[in-house]
Amino acid sequence: MKLRFLSLLALGVATLSNTSQAAEKIKFTEYDLPNGLHVILHEDHATPIVAVSVMYHVGSKNEKVGRTGFAHFFEHLLFEGSENIKRGEYMKLVQAAGGQLNANTSQDRTFYFESLPSNQLELGLWMESERMLHAKIDTIGVETQRKVVKEEKKQSYDNRPYGQLLKVVYENSFTEHPYHWTPIGYDKDLSEATIDEFINFYKTYYVPNNATLVIGGDIDPIKTKALIAKYFGGIPKGTKELYRPSIVEPAQTAEKRTTFYDNIQLPALIFSYKAPKPFTKDAYAMQLLAQLLSQGNSSRLRNALVDKQQKAVEVGAFPMPSEDPGVVMMFAIANMGVKNAELEAAMNDEIEKVRTTLISDEEYKKLMNQIESDFINQNRRILGIIENLATNYTYLKNTNLVNTELEKYNKVTREDVLKVAKKYLNKDNRVVLYYVPKAKAATK
Repeated sequence: MKLRFLSLLALGVATLSNTSQAAEKIKFTEYDLPNGLHVILHEDHATPIVAVSVMYHVGSKNEKVGRTGFAHFFEHLLFEGSENIKRGEYMKLVQAAGGQLNANTSQDRTFYFESLPSNQLELGLWMESERMLHAKIDTIGVETQRKVVKEEKKQSYDNRPYGQLLKVVYENSFTEHPYHWTPIGYDKDLSEATIDEFINFYKTYYVPNNATLVIGGDIDPIKTKALIAKYFGGIPKGTKELYRPSIVEPAQTAEKRTTFYDNIQLPALIFSYKAPKPFTKDAYAMQLLAQLLSQGNSSRLRNALVDKQQKAVEVGAFPMPSEDPGVVMMFAIANMGVKNAELEAAMNDEIEKVRTTLISDEEYKKLMNQIESDFINQNRRILGIIENLATNYTYLKNTNLVNTELEKYNKVTREDVLKVAKKYLNKDNRVVLYYVPKAKAATK
């Protein structure tokens, strides 16, 4: 259940041949219950497995200054138990049935899911309905999870090499928007929060009209709908006002620079650019540009900085996924003896090339093959499909984007890639982070 960020060191994906003909349409049905719960069903009898998931439209973006970390905290707290599930029994019940379960939190949503043998569908539905209606929020559970979350923060962020990287990037990239903090939040905020505040958060956001239930796999739609009505139909609609911040981050007008010292061996350089609005043509063009720079052994940054110049041991470029305009991150971990200033100059050279020169036809075709391959592979897995379905509805109310998104990529031209590079990859639109070893703080 730990919060997962993109790994900075695992960005390579194999390039496959053109597979456009293999992109089969994802079939689904969707409807709403009277209480506002949106339901999506995807039938697939390839294996006797069923996936049950609920995506709540709440993440760290819905928190307020002084009370951060709530969304991620609830990801943990709601495995404590319910009125009808004893403390610590969530995991045991699923494992005893031959399944697995997990959850994750982002800035914009919280996602719970179980993968079970298809004859255990009712178990998964019952457990998620218990989470929505009867979650146990008491002193024992809250205090237990406060300790768990603080320990997670120490192990995964505070004491982990490069663990503070995203925190520093977002704190410097956003001044007004709640993306200023990451989902893990701040210890002080969780320590000071009261039971009543946690209960209010639950009653506000963990309601059917703020949730999307997605079931995929080996299901009988008629029987499944009956079970959904049985377990979710009687849950009352939420009545509290949902906090949906409409804050627009002010445009950045000058480059920001900062240095952070951490317990690391090799320094890292990070460029964080303000990203286009998600799901727009600029956003799809930016994804292609990021892949051009860092996906695969022949990518621009890897070829220049790692292979030829040997200034870096690892590089990457990727838009961070979000509902509101977020950031595009580029990073390089320096080779032994290489200073960040040298690394910055080399990265600037490569960025300037994509800002001034049209990519080749060969590169463009390769990028489109990568996009198609990634798209198809993601939609081969039931869990990948149901998360895509849930995300597309939650963010856009456009579930069918799962079938049409590849078309949006195909409409991006080489000229579009050049255009977004010029528009977004400029120095006035970025934060430059020198992430350096503490031992070298005195000499920089």
